[in-house]
Amino acid sequence: MLRITLVLVTALCAFTPATAQMHGGSGMHGHGADGTGHDMATMPGLRGEDATEEESAELATLFRNFATLSREVELLPDGIRTVTRSSDPEVMDALVSHVVGMIDRVGQGRDPKIFIQSPTLDIFFARPGAIASDVEITDAGIVVTQTSTDPEVVEALHTHAGEVSRMADSGMQAVHEMMMRRAGN
Repeated sequence: MLRITLVLVTALCAFTPATAQMHGGSGMHGHGADGTGHDMATMPGLRGEDATEEESAELATLFRNFATLSREVELLPDGIRTVTRSSDPEVMDALVSHVVGMIDRVGQGRDPKIFIQSPTLDIFFARPGAIASDVEITDAGIVVTQTSTDPEVVEALHTHAGEVSRMADSGMQAVHEMMMRRAGN
């Protein structure tokens, strides 16, 4: 069993800049002609101001193969414990790379500013050092425990865990629904 222990600020982003927020704009401009469309071939919403091609490709892999994902979430008084897995080894590799990479990014305060990113992540990038993260790769999947002494960060961890679970259940449809709610539609 590989064990990676990280003490960083992070959002559990097990493929999760996959909730919706537009950085640098308002409404749904650019997402689709009527605000509800999505280009599943190129997935432009997975690009960001500070995201690499590899990071965007990992997200695309996760969204295209969301049906292979399963997830368990335990809300802790001071954070979360999640277990996320994929039945597809290549998707699992993308998942692990994404989670570890996002934990590192958040610890550095390097917001990728992905087009569809959830505003919930803003608090994590604004408070480097506020989250202690423990990541384990086990036969059960990638196990992430994140805790904080900051009540606002704990609330954001709980919220984001739910966002990621909705994406694991319904893929890009969950993103569209969250974007529409934020746009007031």
